[in-house]
Amino acid sequence: MKSFRKLLIFNIILLLCITVLSACTQDQNIPDTVDQGNTETAGTQEAESSDDTETDADEETFAMKMRINDTDVKVSWENNDSVKALSELVSLGDVTIEMNAYGGFEQVGPIGIALPSNDASIKTKPGDIMLYTSNQMVIFYGSNSWSYTRLGRITDKTESELQNLLGGRDVTITLSPE
Repeated sequence: MKSFRKLLIFNIILLLCITVLSACTQDQNIPDTVDQGNTETAGTQEAESSDDTETDADEETFAMKMRINDTDVKVSWENNDSVKALSELVSLGDVTIEMNAYGGFEQVGPIGIALPSNDASIKTKPGDIMLYTSNQMVIFYGSNSWSYTRLGRITDKTESELQNLLGGRDVTITLSPE
């Protein structure tokens, strides 16, 4: 029964991805790709400037709650296709992600399906929630620079609280509908 549910969820997400990808055309105002000769600088500039421009009037609110082990955290979710697909998955029921501490600055765990992604070189900060390789969620309690798709940010914890909550041991993330 669980494998049937996973297959059904995968097919729904796959259909959503195909629909989203088929809707893209060059006539839309989609920015050109970053110059490959200077991807780190360009990606970092994009990530730094995106924090200032996220007050879009069309911003959608996603009804998902996050729990880290037994602690509820407040998340400001991005308005992008990755979060929309994740929200659709969560609307079918709780999603549990077993996270592993990695590198002394992040927790990483498999989502169980591939989500649409739009990776860019990003310098992360504590509290950032990223999508890595389309199927891994990463939550930072330190910093790193790599190619990710931004999912959101934990907004109600200090850097020290994030370190205590996420550092040094594996954790379980539960995403549930609000």
